[in-house]
Amino acid sequence: MSGVVVHLPGGSGGAVGGEPHGDAVTLRLGPGEVARFGRGSTAIPVELRLDDPAISRLAGEIHVTDDHWQLTNHSTTHSYLVENPEGAGEYLRVPPRRVGAPIPFEFARVVLPTRGDVPVSFQVFAPDHVYLDPEAMGVPWGNSTVTAYSLDETATYFLVLVALCEPRLRDQSRVAVPTTPQIVERLRGHVTCGALTARAVSSHIDYLAEEKLRIGAPDAHEPGKGERRNGKREEIVGLALRFGLVREEHLALLPPLAGAGGRERQAAR
Repeated sequence: MSGVVVHLPGGSGGAVGGEPHGDAVTLRLGPGEVARFGRGSTAIPVELRLDDPAISRLAGEIHVTDDHWQLTNHSTTHSYLVENPEGAGEYLRVPPRRVGAPIPFEFARVVLPTRGDVPVSFQVFAPDHVYLDPEAMGVPWGNSTVTAYSLDETATYFLVLVALCEPRLRDQSRVAVPTTPQIVERLRGHVTCGALTARAVSSHIDYLAEEKLRIGAPDAHEPGKGERRNGKREEIVGLALRFGLVREEHLALLPPLAGAGGRERQAAR
């Protein structure tokens, strides 16, 4: 896709009398083009009108380049958030007066602060990211480059890792990392993990931390062992999500979520 598509969903452009309002707007911008957003006025026209008294008449600009887009924040007081709806809670904060902040997400949601309960946001669909052809990346000399984190996606330890990351992948928020009993219960319905014990899960977590992801292990003889184990799990999940070692598509490796609530959450995604 060349250029970007900016979409303001209906009812997302602000609130009048506490009620969402505004028609849906879609803009298509090519490389070199700019779209301005804000409350606007006769003297300050904008392509994307956001009606909220907390938003400046010229709140910001979207500038399109050949392979990404940039966000300029004209506000002198408010930061804007750029969220990655497809990621594990990833976001960027664009501070006041920041010019041309490059946005790396292929799909992004720009959120502006308001005084009301209705958030003001719009979506930006960026050009598809371009990747090198792995067949054309070989070099004729020297040793091969090793993989930083070598993980076998068919192994039980990888299922444990996916189960650890699952709450944050599904909710995109800083929720608690599952405990060992919760992981045992979550994997009970898997064809190869029905007999998995708590001790085995703990061993897999230690293996991930010490061998695969090389996160320092706590000293079992010192006080506070439980707290450091929780900290180790947090580090494992944080590293796996930051580097994309576990992604949303890996959730398909886990057994289906039990109950109507689980089905509803899956359907909503």
